[in-house]
Amino acid sequence: MALLKWMIPPILSLLTGGFLVQYLTQHPLKMSYYLGGIYFNFFALLAAFYFGFSGWDLVIAVLLSLAFFAAGYTLTTRRFLAREDPRPVPELIRDKEDSGQGHTAVIYFTHGEPETYDPIGWINQFNEFDEQGISFVPLVARPFFCHQLRKKYLKVGRSDHRRMHHRMLHALEETCRAEGDSKTRFYVSFLDDNPRPDAAVIQALNEGASRIIVAEVFLTISNHTAEGEELIKELHVEETYGVPVSYTGPLYDSQSLQEMFVHRVNQHRDGTDKTRVGVLLVGHGQPDEWDVEWPTETEQETSFREEVMERLAADGYLPRNLSLAWMEFKSPKPAQKVEEFVSQGVEKVFYFSAAISADAIHSQYDVPALVEKAQVPSDISLINLGAWNDDPLVIQAIKEKIDRCRDRPL
Repeated sequence: MALLKWMIPPILSLLTGGFLVQYLTQHPLKMSYYLGGIYFNFFALLAAFYFGFSGWDLVIAVLLSLAFFAAGYTLTTRRFLAREDPRPVPELIRDKEDSGQGHTAVIYFTHGEPETYDPIGWINQFNEFDEQGISFVPLVARPFFCHQLRKKYLKVGRSDHRRMHHRMLHALEETCRAEGDSKTRFYVSFLDDNPRPDAAVIQALNEGASRIIVAEVFLTISNHTAEGEELIKELHVEETYGVPVSYTGPLYDSQSLQEMFVHRVNQHRDGTDKTRVGVLLVGHGQPDEWDVEWPTETEQETSFREEVMERLAADGYLPRNLSLAWMEFKSPKPAQKVEEFVSQGVEKVFYFSAAISADAIHSQYDVPALVEKAQVPSDISLINLGAWNDDPLVIQAIKEKIDRCRDRPL
């Protein structure tokens, strides 16, 4: 009986630590089950302490329970982070001697984000940074990071990222068809959603592609573009099947994409004098430590937005009312710049999630939430112009990259 008394608190605490991780990380439809388990175990633990222990025995029992709670939390966190990526990759059935059907396959490759909450993309990111020795969210804090991600999904309802990229790919294909290209085939792919870029390449090979162009719909060269390229290179397409694979590179140097920002502000200005308009280009941002590993991320994100500001100034907007801000890791933050604009007499502030290719949690929730922290009068309009999305100039920018890649000698 005495042994059972000492076994109950550690077991309850171990389970509670595990249930907490499950509650923080599970899909919203499942989280209530684990919350109920936490409450049940907690009150059972209090009862066990109250009826079974006193004095120093109680102190020892509490300390023992805390240790087992930490163990349950840590072990479940490790198991959560070891979750396998369930995205399927089709079998490559093409014969090595098959020269293909003569057409080009364009693999439209972008970041991707699940429509509803699914932390697998971040699990992959955590594990990659651990392998590279890059400091990020500590292990014990990662369930809470995923909990915050889930709260954002619950706040906005869903991410429109996937849906918008399908619209963008459809617009790209329609543009090519309108210009007489009836042979090129188009395949969507995502780093953090289905299908993966290697899965899209396999599909293209199975369907007889004789050339593959990977359209990298990102703003900068970063670990994201590198991950996608690595997945494709692991297929050894050129060596095994003789099918050339080329990459467009991201869009940081696209003049058409830069011009889109000017065009969109002009579309939404609604008669307000340009001297009374502020434009804030919010970048994503990465920790300074990552700049050592991927310096192109910050350099290209900054230079791209600076060139957009030059275009806006050339179009008649006041340079003092044009600025950059960062969503994460770097300064200044959006609210600070918005308040500066207002102090300079601005009536409308337009802001972009300038590095985000299509509507996503960042553009639907994170950036607007940061902007709304600004202390401004109620008559000041704060207008979210969002991510790039399927603006015709964005589609033109992607197509120009593909065309230049197509024109390069193999």
